[in-house]
Amino acid sequence: MLPMSPASPMQIGELASAAGVNPKTIRYYEARGLLPPPPRTKAGYRIYAEGDLERLRFILKGRAIGLSLEEIGSVLGLRDDGQEPCEHVRALLDEKLAAIDKQLRALGELRAEFVSLRAAASLALRRDDCVCGIIEQHASSRSPAAAPPLATAPRAG
Repeated sequence: MLPMSPASPMQIGELASAAGVNPKTIRYYEARGLLPPPPRTKAGYRIYAEGDLERLRFILKGRAIGLSLEEIGSVLGLRDDGQEPCEHVRALLDEKLAAIDKQLRALGELRAEFVSLRAAASLALRRDDCVCGIIEQHASSRSPAAAPPLATAPRAG
C-alpha cells in the first residue's frame, strides 16, 4: 500500500516517510539543487508542502528509469523555466538506448570470444612449462594491439 499524501505542511521526517526515503536523501537532493531550499520554522525545522512531495516522487521515478541526478536536474530545470521537458526526455532516452545497444554489441563480441576460447580449451594440452595452456595459447594467438584483454580485475596486493 502506498503512503498517504499529507495535505498539510510536513517536516523532513514526514516527507521522507511519505516518499519512502531516508531524510538524508532529501537533504542530499536539496544540496544538489533538485529540491528547492524549504522555508524553516523559527526553531530551524524544514517545512515542506505537497509540491515538494510531488517533486521528490518525480526525482525517484526518474532514478527508477535510470536517469542520473544531472539528467533529472536538467528536466526539472526546463520545467522550472516554464518549458515543456518531454522532448528533452525523449533525447535522453535515445541516448540511453544507443548506449545500451553499444553495450549489447560489446557483450555479443565478448560472448563470441568466450565461446571460441571454450571450444579451443577442449583441445588444449596440459603442459608443464606454463600455468594454463588455454590462456597461454589464446594470449599468444592474439596480437596485443588487436584487442584489449577480455576482462580485467584488480590484482590482490
